[in-house]
Amino acid sequence: MIVLPLALAQFVASYAATTMTVAVTDIAADLGTTVIGVQTAITVFTLTMASLMVPGSKLSDLLGRKRCFLAGLVVYGAGALLASAAPGPGLLITGYSVLEGIGSALMIPPIYILVTVTSRDVETRARAFGVVSGAGALGAAAGPLVGGLVTTWLGWRASFLLQVLLVVLIVLLALRLPEPPAPPREKRFDVAGAILSAAGLFFVVFGVLQAGTYGWLVSRADFAVGGVVLLRAGGLSPVWLFAGVGAAFLWVFFAHVRARERAGREPLVPPGLFRDRVTGLGLLTQHVQWLVLQGSFFVVAVFLQQVRGYDAIETGLMLTPATVGILGASATAGRMARRHPQRRLVRAGFVLALAGLVLVLLLVRAGSGVASAIPGLFLLGAGVGIMLTASVNLVQSRFPDSAQGDISGVSRSVSNLGSAVGTALAGAVLAGTPHLGGRSFALAIATLAVVAVAGLVAALLLPAPD
Repeated sequence: MIVLPLALAQFVASYAATTMTVAVTDIAADLGTTVIGVQTAITVFTLTMASLMVPGSKLSDLLGRKRCFLAGLVVYGAGALLASAAPGPGLLITGYSVLEGIGSALMIPPIYILVTVTSRDVETRARAFGVVSGAGALGAAAGPLVGGLVTTWLGWRASFLLQVLLVVLIVLLALRLPEPPAPPREKRFDVAGAILSAAGLFFVVFGVLQAGTYGWLVSRADFAVGGVVLLRAGGLSPVWLFAGVGAAFLWVFFAHVRARERAGREPLVPPGLFRDRVTGLGLLTQHVQWLVLQGSFFVVAVFLQQVRGYDAIETGLMLTPATVGILGASATAGRMARRHPQRRLVRAGFVLALAGLVLVLLLVRAGSGVASAIPGLFLLGAGVGIMLTASVNLVQSRFPDSAQGDISGVSRSVSNLGSAVGTALAGAVLAGTPHLGGRSFALAIATLAVVAVAGLVAALLLPAPD
């Protein structure tokens, strides 16, 4: 019963991140704006959620895990309600992009903290993480399908109202959650650290999201601010300008938390968190997993719609094998955790995901039948389902209850960054080819496979348990 509201909350947050993509045209026409205007709202949602995840996690220690979770749900629900009644793009951005983004940053870290601190052992924790991870993946995969159905039958506003109803249900269920005792903490929030980390992550994620428009290395168009061209087409992509600014903020952030710790004051994130080898490699595998998952979903969706002419509903149905694979693997997480070390499961997940990508490359063609995609997508989903649960369990279990607020925020930030990079990387590869077709999609899938190999290498470097 404890896991149900947590899993539903993860489902809603993941659903919100993908369902908007199929309603862009309808929203733009209804609000009298452009498709680019609605895509901006989606981008701001991603930026808000990713940049505030670490401060949101820290607040769970100060406010209480359950209280922070409920506060996030209330803010999220208010944002969805506001977005459903938006008469123009301004209120849509306020409700969806800002309030839902803030709500997600407040409620997602406590999900993983509560699972960790209320689980008796690794097996129980793995089973709970399997349910939560499966719900998140299901939300991401079902977003286009459910969003397409709701938008087609009831209109795009009904999709936000559906989120409001789910949030109300989750709040009612969450009232029965236990409130674990908060760890002894300095009650003064590290405001400077929160601002620096949020600014750093904001510029890094924003830079990554520009790759689809300007490319990764060479800019495909002039980059201008206020009518002033800062980077001309053919020069360095603005991706690196924003990434550099973000890196500078993060460097100052790490210097700040080290200085704060030396002064005997509690920093936003303890610097020692990043010196643990298992944690560093585990976070890297989480980043790559979400990158491969979201990047693959993006490539397959564009391939089906642009090459095969599928609509949003048909595209969502075609992604069902991956969803089934994720849910099937997540359902057996507890049993697998009892029988195998977590690092072995992460490695096995990468091997299966790689096999799935290879099968997609070998079997799926512009004129091939529907069944050609099933084996590859199923293996991809099963592999991701296995390692999503195992890597989260591996990282979260490295720390005592008192440090769960610290590691949970970092873990969720890394995962969200992976999702943003995956979509941007796949989009940049597709946009960099002269014509959308079989070769461009094969190149995008091959690129994701190379990244998955890097994730497998990181998994192989994971040391044996202490």
